[in-house]
Amino acid sequence: MKIKFWGTRGSIASPGPDTVIFGGNTTCVEIITNSGCSAVIDAGTGIRALGDSLLRQSETRKIHLFMTHIHWDHLMGLPFFTPLFYSDFHIVVNGCKKCFEGLRKVFGSDYIDGTWPVCFQDLKARIDPPGDLPMAIVTLDDVLVEPHRLQHPQGGLGFKFVENDQKFVFLTDNELTHDGWEGTRFKDFVNFCRDVDVLVHDCQYFPEESRSRQGWGHSDTDTVARLAVEAGVKKLLLFHHDPWRTDHAMERIIGRCREELARLNSRTLVDAAREGSTFSL
Repeated sequence: MKIKFWGTRGSIASPGPDTVIFGGNTTCVEIITNSGCSAVIDAGTGIRALGDSLLRQSETRKIHLFMTHIHWDHLMGLPFFTPLFYSDFHIVVNGCKKCFEGLRKVFGSDYIDGTWPVCFQDLKARIDPPGDLPMAIVTLDDVLVEPHRLQHPQGGLGFKFVENDQKFVFLTDNELTHDGWEGTRFKDFVNFCRDVDVLVHDCQYFPEESRSRQGWGHSDTDTVARLAVEAGVKKLLLFHHDPWRTDHAMERIIGRCREELARLNSRTLVDAAREGSTFSL
């Protein structure tokens, strides 16, 4: 499978000269299976450019959209996702419990009339809601997609994509803690990430920053490094970059994580996700 980052930033988009290396758009990740099936994680501002790319690819008309949760930074790009306005596109929605409701509300004027000129029912694409049990284990051709609950305010889901013997895990907006909700404690994520080839994980903070941000639903360099070591992760990509974090400061985030991995005698490779970058498994 091939994975491309269209948005890597957290909380709010932060484009500008200080974020050109790691990117300023919010969460959007594209997964293309070996059979050509198209999956997208989240509809942050990065989904606008992805939509334009999909329009140029005449062979791709069915898209599986997996929503981690419905906080604004993961939704705000949706009105600019051009495939929604073409009748030959088919979008299958899945993910967190309120994913479909959240997508509809982006186009709603129920509370303040005039916030957006297009209504959900005016979209031309075929948009399928989740089944009776949102985000059960899903099969995309030969790829198995397995969900896992997140430790984040109002909840959410992370995903594991397994194709043949290759494993890719995406866990953003997740606070690694030993005393989280049942099923979302540190040990639970160790089991979920066991021996994966690539783990993309929220790493918004330095440890000294996270002490005053407990309960915010994000993780720090040292805790994420320990997860990678205990789970036997081959490569770790840091994600959900703080909107105030410049490219120079992101290099420090990577360096701090590498220091912790070295202290733990780990061979895990680490970098930060960069908008526009692609890798294959």
